[in-house]
Amino acid sequence: MTGAPHYLLVLYLAERRDSPPVSPGHVADAVDRSPAATTEMLQRLESRGLVTYEPYEGATLTPAGRDAAEELYETYTTLSQFFHDVLELDEYEREAMELAGTISPVVAERLESALLTE
Repeated sequence: MTGAPHYLLVLYLAERRDSPPVSPGHVADAVDRSPAATTEMLQRLESRGLVTYEPYEGATLTPAGRDAAEELYETYTTLSQFFHDVLELDEYEREAMELAGTISPVVAERLESALLTE
């Protein structure tokens, strides 16, 4: 996943560790994309009202972006737990990051429920 969900999740995680804005370089490194591609995606996210973006300064999630990212984060943590506890993958966080934006909230909720009953 290197679409909008991946960028939102990277921004969310970075904002939890440090205060925004998140530098474009950090985002580019985290999503393994070029600075130009990262800038283009951040501008797209801004046009959708999900981030505010200042060139050379960085990006900050808007309230709408934060809501979307929080939902992605919940899916990410559920997938991480599943990949770690059930599938015993070494790269469980990376795998969860790749898939977090591709499954529906219903699937994530049911997976979480299944993990809680084990």
